[in-house]
Amino acid sequence: MDDEETILKQLKWAFKKEYEIITARSVDEALAAVKSESPSLMILDLSLTGDPEKLEGFEVLESALQIDPHLKVVVMTGHDDRENALKAIETGAIDFYSKPANVDELRVILKRAIYIRKLETDLEEMKTNFHGGLEFEGLMAMSEPMLNVFNTVKKVASADISVLVTGESGTGKELIARAIHRRSSRSSGPFIPINCGAIPENLLESELFGHEKGSFTGADSSKPGKFEIADGGTLFLDEIGELPSSLQVKLLRFLQDHVIERVGGQRQVQVDVRIIAATNRDLQEMIEAREFREDLYYRINTIRIFLPPLRERGEDILLLGKSFLHHYAHEFSRNIRDFSRAAMNAMYSHSWPGNVRELENRVKRAVIMASGTILQPGDLDLPGEADPAPGRAGDEAGSSPAADAAGEPATLKAARDELERRMVLGALLRYSGNVSAAAQELDISRPSLHDLMNRHKIDPEDFRSIGRKKKG
Repeated sequence: MDDEETILKQLKWAFKKEYEIITARSVDEALAAVKSESPSLMILDLSLTGDPEKLEGFEVLESALQIDPHLKVVVMTGHDDRENALKAIETGAIDFYSKPANVDELRVILKRAIYIRKLETDLEEMKTNFHGGLEFEGLMAMSEPMLNVFNTVKKVASADISVLVTGESGTGKELIARAIHRRSSRSSGPFIPINCGAIPENLLESELFGHEKGSFTGADSSKPGKFEIADGGTLFLDEIGELPSSLQVKLLRFLQDHVIERVGGQRQVQVDVRIIAATNRDLQEMIEAREFREDLYYRINTIRIFLPPLRERGEDILLLGKSFLHHYAHEFSRNIRDFSRAAMNAMYSHSWPGNVRELENRVKRAVIMASGTILQPGDLDLPGEADPAPGRAGDEAGSSPAADAAGEPATLKAARDELERRMVLGALLRYSGNVSAAAQELDISRPSLHDLMNRHKIDPEDFRSIGRKKKG
């Protein structure tokens, strides 16, 4: 921005091949451009009127940075005006140069400013991704397998296609289905779940497709089924492996034509519904045993999302455990502060056949029944002895089991990096982001721990409010 047309033309000519350039000759023009165009970089003449006593450029600088705090502003000053240049830097400008402009020098300054803007953008993205990893649509995780699941959900949610969610019982399949629905274009429509294995076969058809009056004994009136109720939204078919063969045929027809017929009905009903199915069974084995239709399998399996069992999610065990602990301690007004080291070891060592649901139930019961303020293995009904009297917090508690649960990295360096990352995460989790306590447990100095956190992009602040985050 400059009030001199010749300077604007000179800058535009010099940098037109490198940047998309917007020019402004007044305060109003400049601020309007910042609002409407969101530029990454601004060159600003502090003395817009040529009067060194009236520096309107400072007004533009302050207002522009209020509009976009990430905007990089390079100010232009008179040859002997170093005092105002430094004042501009203090106000928020990233750099300055003196008139008359040397194009080559200015090019270096601009490249540096753009580079710093990119670094800041990348840092914000990393922070966003990490926070998203801790909590995502009501679920909590920071293990690599679950972060991959979250990324898949983000990608497939907007695509109006069928999704199959697989995994053991208690891994959170319905939560993932709800996350897909909330992030889809159907989020304002209904989300209708139905468990195909929880309803007797003779009633399931009516529940899904509805029925007409008089179609069977007790059908005193017509009733819409789940498909019609879910019109415009998402129908979640949990435990689809339990769907009887006759209803597999009707579901296949819907997926092909998007029409249904009520039980006892003669007319076709057009329904706009997205299907998300889930199962803890191996559908391909069921296909080989002729228990599940192969053509239906490929219809519902446009995208498959596998939820790993909790025993393969390493550091998520303690993350989720702490979340449940704080949630239920608050709900039941219990003064339960944390898990003991022995309880942490027991949690890492347990195979969690019931997955997240089992972990939540054990922690909930422990919070209600525990006599102390620190949960011990016995409170969780897990094997292990209570912690001895407090001593030096420097053994390997919690780190090895977490690392062992996650599989083997492909190279020695990868294995070392992964173990290092898990140990840092585990220590920060155990001490709720207290760097000094975590460093003492890891038997390293605070500066060394800060180096490790920087290397692995870990922010201790993320662990200081875990107790206030939602469970998942």
